[in-house]
Amino acid sequence: MTAMQAQAGQQSERCVVLMVAATASGQGKTLVTAALARWHVRQGRRVRIFKCGPDFLDPRWHALASGAVVHNLDLWMTGEADIQARLAQAAQEADVILIEGVMGLFDGSPSAADLALRWNIPVLAVLQVGAMAQTCAAVVYGLKHYQPDLRFAGVLCNHVASAKHASLLQHSLEPTGDWLGALPKLQAPDSQGSAAAYLPSRHLGLVAAAEIPDAMARLDQAADALTQTPLGQMPWSEWQSRWSLDAMPHPPKPPMAERAPALQGKTIAIAHDAAFAFVYSANVQLLQDLGACCVFFSPLAGDDLPACDALWLPGGYPELHAPALRRNTQLQASIRTHWQQHKPIWAECGGMLALAESVRLRDGSVEALWGLLPAQATMQARLAGLGHQQLDWPANTELPSLRGHTFHYSTLDCSLPAWTHTHRPDASAGGEAVYRHGSLTASYFHAWFASSPEWMARLFLGALP
Repeated sequence: MTAMQAQAGQQSERCVVLMVAATASGQGKTLVTAALARWHVRQGRRVRIFKCGPDFLDPRWHALASGAVVHNLDLWMTGEADIQARLAQAAQEADVILIEGVMGLFDGSPSAADLALRWNIPVLAVLQVGAMAQTCAAVVYGLKHYQPDLRFAGVLCNHVASAKHASLLQHSLEPTGDWLGALPKLQAPDSQGSAAAYLPSRHLGLVAAAEIPDAMARLDQAADALTQTPLGQMPWSEWQSRWSLDAMPHPPKPPMAERAPALQGKTIAIAHDAAFAFVYSANVQLLQDLGACCVFFSPLAGDDLPACDALWLPGGYPELHAPALRRNTQLQASIRTHWQQHKPIWAECGGMLALAESVRLRDGSVEALWGLLPAQATMQARLAGLGHQQLDWPANTELPSLRGHTFHYSTLDCSLPAWTHTHRPDASAGGEAVYRHGSLTASYFHAWFASSPEWMARLFLGALP
């Protein structure tokens, strides 16, 4: 064993890891994870946070709380090797690793519990108990014993009404040290007594932290509330003795194979603002690892298209910002010129909507958009697409499939035939159409680039069949 490997092993052994999970969505996982991160950071500890499953919005809050880049972990989408590498790297750099689960602890296949079991990660259950009393004990018992090999850290009850309520909950549990405290229903610092959500949300998830002026104050207030719980009063040495991460059996994933990077010398322009916010940091890193120079611009701020070889329009909320996008006529003209020059464009989900001719909003009004794609979008009251997806290379080749997910509330009526379709992991129906329009490739599909670097390299080189 080299000195570097020994040092990495020592750091892994002292690094604390904790997964924050719940019975379902909406229980307070994101708030508790971010508050725990903020609590540790204020004590001078280095914190890294990961989010289970596909998600663009929760990581924004976690990045604010931890001051570090947040990546996603998903046994199907990102893969076991990728997770192994990211956890091992984080264990070398941080004192605390926090992982926010997805949906309920055992929901999905693979689930957050599957990930916790694979790396023996202790699980902290967050349970919203505003309308619950002793039944809390039955729920906690189920979470703890449903999969006996799961490393259960304890329970933190959320939305507790009073000290008496907390005492009732605590004494209903098994006397095995599972009680880690109670959090009240928090009121936003600027809410002036209103019933507004502490972390507000809209149709695709939480409102991004950057859109909330007092976002950090909210996290600090939540961290302050944690200091009143047994979890927040637990000495750091006890955190380490209870929840230290086992030494990782493999070193971090090595950099990409030594060969000429496929995108060396290429510049990729990436739209990035409130209308185009759904960007995995790992996707940008993959493009850079392939040799690309990534430059960001803001259509909402009035930016023109930077000089580039390829354009990426990520997902987001173009329907909320249609008038501002429409006013940026110079950018519209530049994108059309880029397209006429046969330079590649990748538009995913909201990025595809922005290129449509129009969008019909839920109130029936119609907003004009950029019009490069002959299509009309319609916003729906309910989800129109959700779940893991993968995209196979159309030609007969050994190229790995591109994995990702879909999550959207709109539908698209496009006059073009689909070039191909994604499909679910089990190859069942329910895939998304992928459209080709000259050098434009567009779909509701959100891709995880590292699942098939060759796919993405060919796409941004304009080398699709």
